[in-house]
Amino acid sequence: MYSGITVGAITTIGQKHVRRETPCEDASLAVQRDGVSVVCIADGAGSKQYTHARFGSKSAVETISGLLIDHFDAIYAENREQAARSLIIASLHVAFAKLMDEHDLSTLDQLSCTLLFCAVKDRRMLIGHLGDGLIARITPSGVSPFTMPQNEKDGTTFFVTAGHAPDYLRLIKTTTDDTHAVCLMTDGVQDSVYDENSGLVKPVVVKLAETFSKGREEGEASVLETVEKYIVGASNTSDDASFGVMYFEGTDAPDTGKLEGTASPFKTSDETFKTLQKSMVDDVKAAHRTIAEHAGKELPEEPAKPAKTEAPEEEKTDRTPAPEQEQAVSDENKFNKSALIAGIEAAVIVILILLLIFK
Repeated sequence: MYSGITVGAITTIGQKHVRRETPCEDASLAVQRDGVSVVCIADGAGSKQYTHARFGSKSAVETISGLLIDHFDAIYAENREQAARSLIIASLHVAFAKLMDEHDLSTLDQLSCTLLFCAVKDRRMLIGHLGDGLIARITPSGVSPFTMPQNEKDGTTFFVTAGHAPDYLRLIKTTTDDTHAVCLMTDGVQDSVYDENSGLVKPVVVKLAETFSKGREEGEASVLETVEKYIVGASNTSDDASFGVMYFEGTDAPDTGKLEGTASPFKTSDETFKTLQKSMVDDVKAAHRTIAEHAGKELPEEPAKPAKTEAPEEEKTDRTPAPEQEQAVSDENKFNKSALIAGIEAAVIVILILLLIFK
């Protein structure tokens, strides 16, 4: 049953694309079927090498919405989160392989996009997020980030086409208890309503969600008008914008008059995760030796480290994936293969995932 839930989603082209006479690269979809409610949005990568990103984002929202509706129970019940994340990405690669055939593309990267979704069945809720954009949760006490944007310090983000995409896909299993609404937005909206330095989601997000109290049609019309007038229309360089809502009828909304409009920035240190990893290397190696000794096993010799080679300098873009792993290569090189090979790789991924899940 999804009675008591209203869903909706809008997408509009940014002024930057209007001035360049390029198509909108965002996509959004809100659908209810077979007792499952899904809201899904995607932002196609904007740099010139991502030639068919708009097709990727449209395929992504359609593919993931269908996957979650048809297989919600199996995905929600899976305790191996890595397996679930890998399956979701594999389903996208299967759909993208078909697009590569259809458009005669040479690389998977040409279809690059981000992905954000919320799916609900009975009281169970599944949240997914890869890349920039924001998912916010509204409760009777206020509004806060459900998942925050994934951006590096230089503004780069991550896409579903990356070889390491399953590692970056956030997957949250929870329930709808104490939730009034869930709002999803691409960075074209996020930049105007979210302060990344303090984690503050502005009260206007609550007001946008409340328009759905009068139904989907009025909610979508009101949100579209607001986004086009006050966000997209406010700047000549505005990006494409998408906004989706999962609204739970009969629940209490927070008093927007009492919500904070500003907040102090987070206090941060110079420590990075990579620094933390390096600081633990010696202790971890010692622990492995101790564990092996107690188990009466001989430790295998450490493999020789491969010599580092200089990668060719690439054109810097505002949305190029920047993985942390030292051994990772750029996605441009990783997927610089023919459409046929990429299609075969996608099929192999699916087979491996299915073997992993059903072994």
